[in-house]
Amino acid sequence: MFRHDCEPDNISRVEPSNPVVPRFVAALNAGDQPAFFAVLTSDATMSDDGSERDLKEWTEREIFSSHGHMNVESEAADGQSLIAAYSNSTWGEMRTAWRFELSGDQIARFETGQA
Repeated sequence: MFRHDCEPDNISRVEPSNPVVPRFVAALNAGDQPAFFAVLTSDATMSDDGSERDLKEWTEREIFSSHGHMNVESEAADGQSLIAAYSNSTWGEMRTAWRFELSGDQIARFETGQA
């Protein structure tokens, strides 16, 4: 099961302090697929609620075709772990956790799930 270390009491919107993660959030919120995939390594992987997912299929369904949007509420692990209010036109809004593994200035893996 996916776990996250952020304290749930910090509910204000924050900008992730890690220099790579804000590019991921901005591209996701803008629906900008080229920018989104540019922040990921060519062999990036991801999981949703502990299950491995096909990155391109999942992002198309859960982000781009359903107008995904995230508002970051808190962070931990130097900005590589977030709690965010995530919404899309399929599921509405939910509190989610996101964890990122970096390779240089790109994201090699992200994990997300309900927080």
